[in-house]
Amino acid sequence: MPRGPLVGTSIIIVSAPSGSGKTTLVKRLLASDGRLQFSVSHTTRRPRAGEINGREYFFVSPAHFQRMIAAGDFVEWANVFGHLYGTSWNQIRQAQASGRDVLLDVDVQGHRQVRRRLPEAVSIFILPPSYQELERRLRRRKSDAPEAIARRLAVARKEVRHWKEYDYLVVNDRLPGAVRSLRAIVTAARLRRQVQTNLVEKICTTFGGER
Repeated sequence: MPRGPLVGTSIIIVSAPSGSGKTTLVKRLLASDGRLQFSVSHTTRRPRAGEINGREYFFVSPAHFQRMIAAGDFVEWANVFGHLYGTSWNQIRQAQASGRDVLLDVDVQGHRQVRRRLPEAVSIFILPPSYQELERRLRRRKSDAPEAIARRLAVARKEVRHWKEYDYLVVNDRLPGAVRSLRAIVTAARLRRQVQTNLVEKICTTFGGER
């Protein structure tokens, strides 16, 4: 059930290969920007230690997820490493209705779907400084078996080929600099003409005559 965007707010899409530091970057960005709201995705995977339903994800059964697909509740959804993930229209509309910009953390598949339905969205692709550094980061996490790491690296090789589909690129070689780059992109997104239409038209009325 597609719904048009609300003027005055921005939709920010962030994608990255697993291990690029996206989660840390997004958390830093959200902590420093009260006007930006994270869109909590639905997933069929089980919660990990410390995760809370409704904060990191909405954890649902595969049957529930399929019902949401059938009802057209998702602006995007994808199968990632055997689990379903999706961004609901409701999450986007709630953020926009409150006048806040919304940030979507989605993969390459999800990015394509969102841009197809919401072409005004601004997209950012985060890259590691090199394949070797990505592999080092994944192994340093010690959260995946060697086979899982190999699978993530194989997927990363495919995902980086899609960098040209994104509006902005951020290389996460140093965390503080990458966070500053993300903030700059969000600021630029808010200054776009189409986002400020209502405000500028109101200002123009004070000048009188033709706008």
